[in-house]
Amino acid sequence: MLSPELDGRVALVTGSSGGIGRAVALRAAAAGASVAIHYHSSEEAAEEAAEEARELGAPAATTVQGDVTDPDGVDAMFDAAEAELGTVDVLVNNVGDFAPAHWEEIAFETWRRVVETNFYGTVLCSKRALPGMREGSWGRIVNVGYAGSEKALVHPKNFPYFVAKTGVLMFTRMLAADTRDDGVTVNAVSPYVVETSDEFPEDAPRGRWATVDDVAHAVSFFWDEGSEYLSGENVEVDGGWLPERM
Repeated sequence: MLSPELDGRVALVTGSSGGIGRAVALRAAAAGASVAIHYHSSEEAAEEAAEEARELGAPAATTVQGDVTDPDGVDAMFDAAEAELGTVDVLVNNVGDFAPAHWEEIAFETWRRVVETNFYGTVLCSKRALPGMREGSWGRIVNVGYAGSEKALVHPKNFPYFVAKTGVLMFTRMLAADTRDDGVTVNAVSPYVVETSDEFPEDAPRGRWATVDDVAHAVSFFWDEGSEYLSGENVEVDGGWLPERM
């Protein structure tokens, strides 16, 4: 298992009370980081994740609540993490709603929530984290995309999610260029279907779905000091899936 060293670092993972986010946060804890477990409504699960992070070796772990689509909420979330743990050095933007229905059947408010949680949440959290990273001349931002989004994947079903994740990858490349002299790297990890997904197609690449640890492993690659020259990249965790066959 890849084991980057995050001793003395502070990691905040959005949506880390369960699923991919929890696996990523626990990987950061095992690497020596102090961890902020973010949640929107799952307070009990977040507390359990923070306790597990401490058991895995995190020097400190706390929970922070907030709506990533609300600028004031994002500020409060980071303020709470910084007051408890210090400046955020590692940010993983994992939060993102999903709407697996035909685009004509998706209510506008659901469209809005899917785009805002996946895209605007990534933008707002990154913007809030950057001043501290720039001041410290070190930072790692990893955004969670979706496999196939580099090709501007489209399909009548789940269309707002595809739009939002394509925007996440565009933002990743832009921010990588905008931070290239700041000691900050910005990358993306894009899974296809994960063991915790809401829906499962008939055929699983390589005979199984990705595990949350498969995704966390890819995310942790970008934390490693040996990856400091890699920025603006996207790793698809899809087992060799071809989106053209969707």
